[in-house]
Amino acid sequence: MRINIKPLDGTPGAVIEISKKALVSELKNEIAKRLEIPESQQRLLYFGKELQGNVALLDYKIIEGGTIQIIVTTNQTNQTIKEEIVDIKEEPEEENEHVLIDVNSKYYKIGDLVDVLLDDTGAWYEGIVSQIFMKETDEIKKSEENVVFKIQSAPHILPTFEFDAKFKEIRPRSYYTYKFAELTPGLTVLANYNLEEKKSRGLWFDFKITDITRTNISGTVLVGRDETPIENCTIVFKNEILRIEVPELLDIDKEKRKIKYTPRIYPYNCSTCRDDLNKKCKDCGCKICRGKQDLKSILLCDECDDEYHIYCLDPPLEDIPTDDWYCPECKVDDNEIVKKGEVKLTKKQINMPNKKSTSTRDWGQGMACAGRSKICTIVPKNHFGPIPNIDVGTRWLYRIQVSEAGVHRPAVSGIHGVANDGAYSIVISSGYEDDIDEGDEFIYTGSGGRDLSGNKRVNVQSCDQELTNCNKALAMNCNTPFNKEGGVAKNWRNGKPVRVVRNHKAKKHSKYAPEEGNRYDGIYKVVKYYPERGKSGFIVWKYLLRRDDPTPAPWDKNGVELDIIAQKQQNKNKTNSSKPEPAGNKKRKRQTNDVTNDVTDDDLNTAKKSTLAYELPIDIKELIDKDTINYNNWVECSNELQNGRLKFREKVEEIFICICCQDLVYEPVTLECKHNFCKNCLKRSFNLKMFKCPCCRHELDEKLVLDINQNCSQALKLLFPGYGSGSKQ
Repeated sequence: MRINIKPLDGTPGAVIEISKKALVSELKNEIAKRLEIPESQQRLLYFGKELQGNVALLDYKIIEGGTIQIIVTTNQTNQTIKEEIVDIKEEPEEENEHVLIDVNSKYYKIGDLVDVLLDDTGAWYEGIVSQIFMKETDEIKKSEENVVFKIQSAPHILPTFEFDAKFKEIRPRSYYTYKFAELTPGLTVLANYNLEEKKSRGLWFDFKITDITRTNISGTVLVGRDETPIENCTIVFKNEILRIEVPELLDIDKEKRKIKYTPRIYPYNCSTCRDDLNKKCKDCGCKICRGKQDLKSILLCDECDDEYHIYCLDPPLEDIPTDDWYCPECKVDDNEIVKKGEVKLTKKQINMPNKKSTSTRDWGQGMACAGRSKICTIVPKNHFGPIPNIDVGTRWLYRIQVSEAGVHRPAVSGIHGVANDGAYSIVISSGYEDDIDEGDEFIYTGSGGRDLSGNKRVNVQSCDQELTNCNKALAMNCNTPFNKEGGVAKNWRNGKPVRVVRNHKAKKHSKYAPEEGNRYDGIYKVVKYYPERGKSGFIVWKYLLRRDDPTPAPWDKNGVELDIIAQKQQNKNKTNSSKPEPAGNKKRKRQTNDVTNDVTDDDLNTAKKSTLAYELPIDIKELIDKDTINYNNWVECSNELQNGRLKFREKVEEIFICICCQDLVYEPVTLECKHNFCKNCLKRSFNLKMFKCPCCRHELDEKLVLDINQNCSQALKLLFPGYGSGSKQ
């Protein structure tokens, strides 16, 4: 985290990089090294609070890029110190009493386009000179260093700014863009760089180039007036490197020269509306009207910092209050104070669906939090790879159904694995802000580092993550020896497979998540794992996973997303036909001449078959068509397509069974007699000197080459997920 240290006596400050968890005493130690101010003479102030030595910076809610004011004290009594603080505060008022006069500068005139250095970020911004003046007492010196320039921000910069700058804090606006061939090591340029997210757009800093390769430009970022160096930085936007312009004396030639300035691009202050002043926005506009007009009438809440127009409030205000002001959401109402013998509901309880609505809706009929009613016994708990008969693109409404299917067995945890064995499956949800999902490849954040006491399922990051338990399990899947410092796979495809399920809650940061429920997206492999400081300021373990599944992903052109599987519930309103009807006077049902009475059983069967009919995917159909040697077998199987996908697959299992191992043929070898067997089964038969077809006793050549029928093998792999996850011994 970067913190700006600003002395109140006007001396140059510094930009210090320090952890959020560091103590104030550690910050004072860094200040003593940088500014040569003894720790005993430092008084640090942040938003009116004096920072204490044994308290963490995190507890004071100091934000990234925040400014901490420092007062340098001496060994005097507390009363004398207070008098000095008062004197310091009154100094600006005394300065304002001096008479300011307009003057001319030798280098700039009103309306000139300049670059100005802002202390709060240490970066260069585009500005315009609106006034040039100096104190009347300094006019005698006639020095350019005493000239003060009033700078306004360029029209395209938000939020706007206006402040007074000295001669050293401004320079002519950069306009010339370097070509790649013009860049050399040792050259200082103006470049765009993000100090936090290295690959994102950031602010504009002076950048000293140290190394240039064919693809990368690396060097040192110089931050602030003291040019604090940040080394080993790489420029992302290599086509936007500008020349630093040097102030020149005003002359006729310079005024005649026409320079075309291209506005520089800055990161958006609001990603929702992209800083569009004409667009209403819920995040950066008035919380009532959503508008951003009339900025002088906007009032900020002293608790939540939300914005309100004074005329949008109920009742409206005439002027901006001088005292603390709180919005209606943050203001404490005297009526909300719980008195003796009273019970008050919290805001969370009041906003619960059963309190706000009179609906009798049964919320998921209890399935959202139901226990597991069955356990997958097809494969063991420690099974790596696909689950047989679970297709890629299968969706379930609830997490508990995913557990029952055996795809991801934990009902809550995002990682299923054993530390010394590996991870069998993971779920991508909205748990961590550092997750990045690009479909066939994603960065997954490990578990831990959060205080879940109080029966919480999620909470903010509060400490560093450790490479233990589930985090270690996922690291064991990487094809490299386990290392506590992280590792990169030697051959990532040889790593242990991980089943990946995406949850609809991941829609917040991923366009590949399903619209509803949970979806099985196939097999992924761990490419690398490494620790990194996350957005929360704490160390998190990150894993890069890459897809390695023969079945197309649901978002691909040839992929399929199946209909969602809802939990089977007994219909509470269904009639029990098995119960005898009560005796007594009962009116007989009137028979009508409805057209449905003329429908025959054959018609109903035909309609039923049309709804159940299964259409083979194009890629499977192409493989079946190429498998000409098994033409008759596939024709027999295709007759079951009209009865649905399940019946079709049952028929395929029946036709393509190996009579040696009594299982679906693995690495099938099709003999001349059109019978299919596993390659390993035939090998064992040949080793026993049995050169006959195990089915029809057809004579086989002793030197027969056991070639795998690739078309048949690939078709079976697509029809039966999990088929061939391990070779038969």
